[in-house]
Amino acid sequence: MTRSILLFAFTMLGLSAQDSNFDGRWNIRVNTPRGRMWWLEVQGAATGKPHGSFVGAPGGQVDVISEMKLQDGELSFRFENRASSRDAKSPVVKQVYRARLKDGRLSGTREEEVSGKVSPVLPWTGVRAPAIHEHDDGRWKAGQTVALFDGKSLAGWRQLLASEPGWYVEGGVLKNREKASDLLSEARFWNFEVKLEYRYSKGSNSGLALRGRYEIQIFDNFGEAPDWHGNGALYSRIAPSTNASKAPGEWQTLTARLVGRDLTVILNGVKVIDRKDVVGPTAMCMDPEEDKPGPLMLQGDHGPVEFRKVEVTELQLR
Repeated sequence: MTRSILLFAFTMLGLSAQDSNFDGRWNIRVNTPRGRMWWLEVQGAATGKPHGSFVGAPGGQVDVISEMKLQDGELSFRFENRASSRDAKSPVVKQVYRARLKDGRLSGTREEEVSGKVSPVLPWTGVRAPAIHEHDDGRWKAGQTVALFDGKSLAGWRQLLASEPGWYVEGGVLKNREKASDLLSEARFWNFEVKLEYRYSKGSNSGLALRGRYEIQIFDNFGEAPDWHGNGALYSRIAPSTNASKAPGEWQTLTARLVGRDLTVILNGVKVIDRKDVVGPTAMCMDPEEDKPGPLMLQGDHGPVEFRKVEVTELQLR
């Protein structure tokens, strides 16, 4: 098919040859109260039937977009969900997202209505997810190991939101207060292995974010089938191969190894994720620049959790 015929076909369908530029994965920077960033994937933009998935609406899981349109150079999609996936009586949240391409970026807005109350329009900007070429291919060796928690203080850590309840140390154990803001390491890491010792109460929920972007779920689903929202999962993206969790109240060990986007997770001595590809950021993401080092983050606002060991070993090429 010649270029002129192809352009005519696009015009008759109300499409543009430039619409394909919407396709791909986008890391989104937005000013939200909790400081979390979003993520968007678009496919089939030039076909007249665009589709994709999104992180950030409203709970943070990976949501498949069922209503996406592309018309006159504007991409739009919408969601209508409960504010809490765990509470059938929580308010209904209606959201409409719109975006246009400008200088290779997405320039967008979100319109939101909750129980009839309309919020101010929220602007956002999306940049293409970078290519990362490093892989966990046997060439990486352990470098220096650093203890990020000294058992006595919060030295080397800061809260994501200083105005919210925080963390404290008691009896050599790091603990969170109710609804505590996430805790970030001051040090930033690229390719590394982190080892945790933690325990939680029955029904509790926390997480460990690698590079401030990818959350390993810490969650009480002891005795249940493995799930991509369960303990040891890459939240809403990669389910563990088995549920190796211990019962609430018991100390557990977790090792997460990240090289490029290759992720390995060992939970209580069992390898539950083996060099799986991390497609993109998860709900805890506060730093969308995927090709740069980032901090470790401990989630504090979903339930009580305790840590007695946080160690990081940086990885170097042989």
